[in-house]
Amino acid sequence: MMGAVAGPLLGRRGLTLVLSSPSGAGKSSIAKGLLAAEAELELSVSVTTRPMRPGEIDGKDYHFIDGGKFADLVAADALLEHATVFGNSYGTPHAPVEAALAAGRDVLFDIDWQGTQQLAAKMRHDLVTVFILPPSGAELKRRLIQRAADSPEVIAGRMAKAAAEMSHFAEYDYVVVNQDLDASIAKVRAILTSERQRRERITGLIEFVRGLQGE
Repeated sequence: MMGAVAGPLLGRRGLTLVLSSPSGAGKSSIAKGLLAAEAELELSVSVTTRPMRPGEIDGKDYHFIDGGKFADLVAADALLEHATVFGNSYGTPHAPVEAALAAGRDVLFDIDWQGTQQLAAKMRHDLVTVFILPPSGAELKRRLIQRAADSPEVIAGRMAKAAAEMSHFAEYDYVVVNQDLDASIAKVRAILTSERQRRERITGLIEFVRGLQGE
């Protein structure tokens, strides 16, 4: 009969998973699928100075703060990344992300290439980046039209912006072409599974191996 295994328990430091894509490529749908399937994955909640919209919940959709507090966070270097869009500021607080990683939980970021560059400058060791591409330009345009959320002029602008955004694909660790949503979610889950087992993310590994060697 085998006895109980003695020695230190292995743990894992969490990782930060970034999904980026041009508008309409399916990034948000993939993110929702991942969050539904992965119990150890949570969505990063940003701070913002923009007004709360109907149906939004403070602390769930965003942490809504005023401009003065946002400026204080920037001055204290308490944000992993931040940007100002159409007069409103957005940013990711460092402290809750670090707390999640230390507890072995993974944090999902739905941000653009500029935010990804800022994250890489501060926490490259913890970062896993995935760029989502559409299967074709025609399909991307079809998806934007199908959403029926924008005027033809806005769609044309999004298509032009998409070309510039896609030029940054080579800065990412992985690329997934979103031809089929379920298949794309499965591919990103496979990336997560692999990255979670990286040697440098396993805590207590040196002590564990030494224990094995001493048995």
